[in-house]
Formats: sequence, C-alpha cells, structure tokens
Amino acid sequence: MLDIHVIDDPAAATVALEPTRSRLLSELATPASAATLATRVGLARQKINYHLRALEAHGLVRLAQERKWGGLKERLLVATAASYVVSPSALGPVAVDPGREFDRLSASYLIALGARVVREVSDLIRRAKEADKRLATLAVDTEVRFRSPTDRAAFSNELAEAVTKLVSKYHDASAPGGRAHRLVVVAHPLPQKSDTPPSPIGEAVQGPHSG
Repeated sequence: MLDIHVIDDPAAATVALEPTRSRLLSELATPASAATLATRVGLARQKINYHLRALEAHGLVRLAQERKWGGLKERLLVATAASYVVSPSALGPVAVDPGREFDRLSASYLIALGARVVREVSDLIRRAKEADKRLATLAVDTEVRFRSPTDRAAFSNELAEAVTKLVSKYHDASAPGGRAHRLVVVAHPLPQKSDTPPSPIGEAVQGPHSG
C-alpha cells in the first residue's frame, strides 16, 4: 500500500470524491469483502459491489485475496493507498498556476505554489517508480510564534537574506551533470481553534518565496 496516491485523472477524482466511495476507501485500509463492508456502511451488498467496481476500475482499490466458501468465491479488496489527494492537474486548464498573475504576497499565490508542488512532485514520484529509483526531496516544517509584527518582519528579512546567500553559494547553472531544484519557502498563520478572529499579528504576510 502506498502512503499517498495522487489522483490526476478527472474521472478517478470524481469517483473518489463521491461520499459513499470515499467512506469505502477509508474502510478498506485493511482488506474486506463486499459483505463485510455492507454491514459496516449500512448499504445493500449489491450497492457496495457497484461502488467497489467503480473504485477498482480507476485503480483506487485492488484485489487482496480470494476465498472460496463452498461453491462461492469471495473477493477481499484493499485500498491502494493510506491517503489520497487530488492533483490540480485533474482540473485541466482551470487548475491554479503560480505562473499566472498573482500578488506574490497574497494567500492566493501561496495556494498556487502548494498546488504546483503537488502537481510536480507527484509526476516526479511516478517517473522515479517507473525507473525503479528513489526521489530525493527535502521538507522543513516548523512553527514560530512572533511577539510582534516587527519581529515577524525582521524574521522574514533575515530568512530571505539567508536563503539568498545559500542559493548564491550552491547554485551553478553550468555544472556538468547538475540538476535544478525548486525551492519554495512559505509562511501562514496557524488555523484558529475557535471562532475568534485572528489577531493583527496573525494577519498573514507571506514569508519569502524562492522558486
């Protein structure tokens, strides 16, 4: 089972997003038969089989085992991944693209960058698997609580300077055998745990972006 299955086919996305089928995917973290799922979900076995055939046809579930009970054959299916995410590429020409005109300090631009990461990395993973190679990536995820907007601005400036310095040190456009990498640095307020409006400090100014 994959950790994450990125869905880039519009038809597969439609199948996966249907509420009953989404529920079945979560239930199939471990192998189960249509009869077992019918009991868990509270639907007729025939309806469960209908949904399972759609999921299987789009590669979202697979056969895990077949068992014989007398003259009957029971199929146990399992999800192909622990989690699923729909790639922006599934939306075709209306998919968000940071190459379009955005205010680079806007939340919309940050979302566009995140969408591009999903699209590009999922394609790279697919190619790496086809070539039986491992894809080298780097991710840093942390939290910082600023005392004031002034500190936040100072942090952003220092981070931008540090990233610029590192890129200048290691970037070599003419190195034989070198490979370009995309670097994206973003910052956004953490979601509030209540309906309380964000404080002035939480009014997002995006962190520096390099890409």
